[in-house]
Amino acid sequence: MIRWLLVVLLALVLVNGLMPLLRRLGLGRLPGDLVFRAFGREWDLPLATSLLLSAVASALSRWL
Repeated sequence: MIRWLLVVLLALVLVNGLMPLLRRLGLGRLPGDLVFRAFGREWDLPLATSLLLSAVASALSRWL
């Protein structure tokens, strides 16, 4: 259980770091992606983008 939580956390951190590139591609603005400001900083919680990228990765892994 802890391992899966760590994987999900790392995936969200990775997607959050790649968010400027993903926004240029149009992926950071999907319905279900949460953006909020707290403590003087903008925080992204890309739930829909994560699901979409996971589905693409799953399809690629099955195809290859």
